[in-house]
Amino acid sequence: MRYKLTFVVGLALGYVLGTRAGRERYEQLKKSARHVAENPAVRNTAESAAQQGRQFAGKAYHVVSDKVGDRVPDSVAQRVRSLRDRNTDGTGADDWGTSNT
Repeated sequence: MRYKLTFVVGLALGYVLGTRAGRERYEQLKKSARHVAENPAVRNTAESAAQQGRQFAGKAYHVVSDKVGDRVPDSVAQRVRSLRDRNTDGTGADDWGTSNT
């Protein structure tokens, strides 16, 4: 019961502080976040990290496929192949509407 009460008090306190800050502060934070996101250094770093992640995922795929080998059921292997072939057309989009950029 004490934990529930602490949670409710924290929730109420967060609500009160959030409403006091108001829309103006929200817009200010949003503008600052957009400014940071548009910074070329931040964008280059994010793109570099994404590229390294893709490279690591590719290496991990090959290591796992070498170790797993033929132990994967054919239905799973065919599904993976079809997904890889589908994404080689250059779009890079997946089922969730995101891309690999």
